[in-house]
Amino acid sequence: MKNVRQSNINIHRDSWVEINLENLAYNIKNIKKSTPSNVKLLAVVKADAYGHGAVMIAPTLLASGADMLGVASIDEGADLRQANINCDILVLGAVPVWAVESAVKTDLAISIFSKEHIKACEQAYQRTGIRPKVHIKLDTGMNRIGVSCFQAVEFIKEVQSLDFIDLQGIFTHLANAENRVKTQEQISKWNDIISQTDTKNLLLHVLNTAGSMCYDVPETNMRRAGIAIYGLYPDLPEDGNYRKIDLKPVMSLKARIVNIHNANDGEGISYGHTFTAKGTRKIATIPLGYADGVPRGLSNKIYAVLNESKIKQVGNITMDQMMFDITDVKASLGDVITLLDENNTIDEWAKILNTINYELICRLKVRLPRIYTR
Repeated sequence: MKNVRQSNINIHRDSWVEINLENLAYNIKNIKKSTPSNVKLLAVVKADAYGHGAVMIAPTLLASGADMLGVASIDEGADLRQANINCDILVLGAVPVWAVESAVKTDLAISIFSKEHIKACEQAYQRTGIRPKVHIKLDTGMNRIGVSCFQAVEFIKEVQSLDFIDLQGIFTHLANAENRVKTQEQISKWNDIISQTDTKNLLLHVLNTAGSMCYDVPETNMRRAGIAIYGLYPDLPEDGNYRKIDLKPVMSLKARIVNIHNANDGEGISYGHTFTAKGTRKIATIPLGYADGVPRGLSNKIYAVLNESKIKQVGNITMDQMMFDITDVKASLGDVITLLDENNTIDEWAKILNTINYELICRLKVRLPRIYTR
């Protein structure tokens, strides 16, 4: 029997995403199996858990083996705290110096990489009496945020000397895990810095999902898992030489048919008439469009499943609706059309649009209700 619960948002629509918590737990357990027993796992739940609902899935992640959570901003971490998620939480992104005190009061660890951060930590300590929890972010080649490799050792030692900061970890981020040469350059820089640093009792993390599947970095004791948690794979080396992890997609996208009508021979469908009926075609409309996160660029290019039959989307996808050709399928109003599931993944959409699954999965959080099943 399937257990279902709903997130606290508007559900007066006939389109929704389903989040399979059993698959989520399955993925975490398999990721843990491929992780050394002495290495912790940080589950990345930024962007509202890649559109899956961070507050709703956090308990399952933690119960299934995640040791801590990673978010992009203080606000994301605060949402988890307000939902009584009490595990360690690290803000992976840049925290504004004026917001450090808020992070301290919310019991969030923050990423620091500048003198300004140090000063803000001191001021937060003076006002609250609480030592800010921090992880030092190193820039080993991403060129986004982080302490320069040339200044890293000095910066780490300075932070370690300060009694108003609780230094809990050091980390960096791989820019190009599918490229072994560039990644080894980053790992070498990391190893050089760590070899000159007292890392006792610190969390050291380099490897993301792709990195964890492809490399070993002995000078680390934690890994970060992002896209794999949700049953999707990152870009990986073309040589195929990486650790295979069995994953199951967590999110499905579904909608009910709200209208069925015939389009006669030669009649166009939707804006611009990019699809023209050849002979009489039976057309079904569902209340799902690009405002819900289904890109308009997929128009006339994707398929879905209706009553176990494959059907083609036709005409331009509009803001709130789209149409499918169901001529060869027996169907009625209210029948469910499944656009995404374990057999029809968002990777196909990403390939069509020449983008990555990360971008598309995050879009589906905009206004669609989420139904949680196990």
